[in-house]
Amino acid sequence: MGATERRLLLEAFDSNWIAPLGPQVDAFEAECAAYLEVEDAAALSSGTAAIHLAFLLLHIGPGDRVYAPSFTFCASVNPILYVGATPILIDSDPDTWGMDPNLLAEALEQDSRRGTLPKAVLLVHIYGQASKLEEISMLCEKYGVTLIEDAAEALGTRHRGKHVGTTGYLGLFSFNGNKIITTSGGGLLVSNDKALVAQARHLASQARIPGAGYEHDALGYNYRLSNLLAAVGRGQLQGIEERVAARRANFEDYRARLGDLPGISFLQEPESDRGTHWLSVMQVQPEVFGATPEDIRLALEKENIESRPLWMPMHLQPVFREAKMLGGKVCEELFRTGLCLPSGSALRAEDRERVAAVVRSSAGLLG
Repeated sequence: MGATERRLLLEAFDSNWIAPLGPQVDAFEAECAAYLEVEDAAALSSGTAAIHLAFLLLHIGPGDRVYAPSFTFCASVNPILYVGATPILIDSDPDTWGMDPNLLAEALEQDSRRGTLPKAVLLVHIYGQASKLEEISMLCEKYGVTLIEDAAEALGTRHRGKHVGTTGYLGLFSFNGNKIITTSGGGLLVSNDKALVAQARHLASQARIPGAGYEHDALGYNYRLSNLLAAVGRGQLQGIEERVAARRANFEDYRARLGDLPGISFLQEPESDRGTHWLSVMQVQPEVFGATPEDIRLALEKENIESRPLWMPMHLQPVFREAKMLGGKVCEELFRTGLCLPSGSALRAEDRERVAAVVRSSAGLLG
């Protein structure tokens, strides 16, 4: 948080416009749309709300199937169950850790022959790295399946010069407190279909018909963003490129300090992409490094440094264990070997050096 966020928040507070709607929300939506180079954007209470609305807007419900990656946070996949649809989980591509386009191609080809194509493909750009968007979008176009992009972790990520979250029919972002910019809690739904975004706003406002009365023409939701929080988001958005640069610097510094260690590796970014490295993630081969990711995490914790495991794949979660899973070895290996290092935009070089020193000292702890 900085002076700009404070000034805009106080302006909103002093205006006495505290409700979930208002001029700050309108301005934030316009500024987000301009930054992302899309036609329209709806500011919402969370990224999860944005995903839920996306499925509602596409009339996805019981009997429908949605392809989604197993390697993601549960908020990506939970809304499939909210609407009564069936998730089909797909393993990760080792190059990007996003959905494997080869497995998707095989599944869509089989579905096409059987006449059982899914209602949508939900693509997640994990940890700020673009998935193989061009390949997956071409597959969706080939088979006439709607592509939804979950870019909750990837605001500012570009694939071949274009913002992720803007190629699919609908794109979704999160402004949760841990994201690269935050509104404390919040989300965004974007599309080049302005009528669709307008419908999202309508459903997110309890589907209330404009006017003095309280008439509702559909089942609505309380999903709009607060005017106060939108003011914070506007200030945060002004510094998005600086925050991206800071996150990328974290990653490059960690790679320089730790990349020479046997058994330690980092995801290689394609030359055509500009990832944000929302979180700096390393992989640890315990049999080579001499310590497990959990050994390292506990060593960091002793020094009051927080680190975390990678997302547990959805097919390993109790709530999704009955879901159909295509593949699984890649994301299971990522979960087994990965560790998220401290990644805040305000980290200093001495902070990263302290982290790296603990990681280095952890070698040989195994056994």
